[in-house]
Amino acid sequence: FQYLKRFDQGCSLDAFCYEELSVEGSPAECLQQLLLHCGITDPSWAELRNFTWFLNVQLRDCEASVFCNPDFVQDTLKGF
Repeated sequence: FQYLKRFDQGCSLDAFCYEELSVEGSPAECLQQLLLHCGITDPSWAELRNFTWFLNVQLRDCEASVFCNPDFVQDTLKGF
């Protein structure tokens, strides 16, 4: 949710990193963001769960990758 919210606001996601147990927004805002970005017009709960699971795995791997660390790559992959 935090990544999707910042993406919609036009913020740079390069330096953002999720902090465990941090809470932003309401459950209704979270659901709205998920519905906007999941790519399915009328998703089931299972489809939303699969979307969030996949997104979380991808973002966790991205945060852990040295190649996505802005301190390491400097400005060579800006916006990647």
